[in-house]
Amino acid sequence: MTLAEDRTRAGAVDPLTLAVVQGALQEITNEMDAAFKHTAFSPIIAEGNDLASGIYHAETGEVISQGEDSLPLFVAVMQDTAKHVLRSVAGRRNFEPGDVYIVNYPYFGGTHLMDVKMVMPYFAEGDLFALLANTGHWPDIGGAVPGGFAGHATEVYQEGLVLPPIRLYRAGQLDEETLQLILANIRVPRPRIGDMHAQYTSLRLGADRLDGLVRRFGKPALRAAIAEMFNRAEAVMRSHIRDFPDGVYHYRDHMDSDGVDPDPLNIDLTLTVSGSDMTMDFSRSSPACKGPFNSGLSSTVSACHVALKHVFPDVPINAGSFKPVRIVVPDGSFLNAKPPRPVSGATAEVSQRIIDVTFGALAQAAPEKITAGCFSSTINVTVGGDDEQLGEYVLYLYFGGGYGGHSGSDGISNGCSLQSTARMTPMEIYEQRYPYRVRHFRIRENSGGYGRHRGGYGVDMAIELLRGTAVVSLLGDRGKFPPRGLLGGEDGACTRFQVLHKNGQVYTPPFVTKDERYPLQAGDIIHICSAGGAGYGPASERALEDRLADRLAGYYPGREL
Repeated sequence: MTLAEDRTRAGAVDPLTLAVVQGALQEITNEMDAAFKHTAFSPIIAEGNDLASGIYHAETGEVISQGEDSLPLFVAVMQDTAKHVLRSVAGRRNFEPGDVYIVNYPYFGGTHLMDVKMVMPYFAEGDLFALLANTGHWPDIGGAVPGGFAGHATEVYQEGLVLPPIRLYRAGQLDEETLQLILANIRVPRPRIGDMHAQYTSLRLGADRLDGLVRRFGKPALRAAIAEMFNRAEAVMRSHIRDFPDGVYHYRDHMDSDGVDPDPLNIDLTLTVSGSDMTMDFSRSSPACKGPFNSGLSSTVSACHVALKHVFPDVPINAGSFKPVRIVVPDGSFLNAKPPRPVSGATAEVSQRIIDVTFGALAQAAPEKITAGCFSSTINVTVGGDDEQLGEYVLYLYFGGGYGGHSGSDGISNGCSLQSTARMTPMEIYEQRYPYRVRHFRIRENSGGYGRHRGGYGVDMAIELLRGTAVVSLLGDRGKFPPRGLLGGEDGACTRFQVLHKNGQVYTPPFVTKDERYPLQAGDIIHICSAGGAGYGPASERALEDRLADRLAGYYPGREL
């Protein structure tokens, strides 16, 4: 049965069957997420939740369902991963039951190289019925810098191993030669074997659960239900777009630099609403850059959809919700990277600023629905060392920050990155697994922009190297251009990064939020402060009881409240 025939049958699906199928598909991807998370070796996956699982259409690669715990940015990215694998395999061979492909190609269906995807064809009664896929952040994928976040990289090969779609499992059997080739190119390879097996286990679990669904409903009914899921998601998205007044809205923000050229990068959005259609045009954004802040088209497009999901949280997660939105990113833009441009800043940094810029444009149409400027920087800090007790290690630190104030509330403090649901790894894990001590982890004072509704607070963390030597690399942003206030609210505080040496000297990176392989000695302290959210509305309109609460909390020392 073709996709067109599925869509013809979609309207005939009874509501009860549709609800059961949609709920079952959601539960399958949720269970895939849980299995991956609970069997992974890397703290960033097992504790931080930097993962995603999904089910994709066998003909088109379109996303059918993604886990509710999955990192949101991967929703449209992995759709393109599925399309990439479909095209790649169609040109060389046929899918076989038990095959699994591994890929991290960043320019179509990818983000940064550390996000490693695995894709498995799912067969039902001998026919290719769907693709199952997942993504996990591997703490290292080789390259010039431990952890992959090379702040001064000028080509992707400095960032790590690039994997086009490669068959890793053949008929259910692991290809050991392919595995050894991958492991030979990355630091600390042994835990990556555990992560890889966790990804494979998650895919197998998803296939087992789909077997039960096919037995219960049959392939024709499932295909028709999936087509109707797409139709209904599109209808919900169109209804939300209609709530915004027709018009053309423009917003621009700046990223500090690309880590190589000191000039800022511009993200320039012209957003057009016309009835139930929306166009997001980034044609006036900066051209491709020398450093690692280029973004593959899949990552850029997915960031746009995540921004809309923030504003319309009830829209179902499937390809139907993408159809009313047209996204324009010309060739030659840093938001449409081509090989061999470096891309390690795409996922955690550029994507967040795209979301914030989208908020800024939508706020001109309906400020009551949108937050003020957000912290929009994960501040990726990677440390590589070789400890006499623990051996070689790669430590990955990342941070929450302040969300902007909203029409009805203050901003969230220490919120997760805008494009993710990833949580900070517990401090105890850092101290247990690595030769470090967390000196403090606390709310950052004076970081939330004041207003009728203040911005959320950033965080302030200091972590000390206890033994040996190491090198630290940094890939962040918001060090020069703060989150902007809305309707008269104050701006939030900027990102800050320093190394406090044992001898009393203080090091601040020349590029403020980008650096690589800076040497550390025992007793040196890495000090990071994430940005705060911006305020919403004038500070003079803040309610008296809220001012009193701020005074009691003590997070605005030196300010008259």
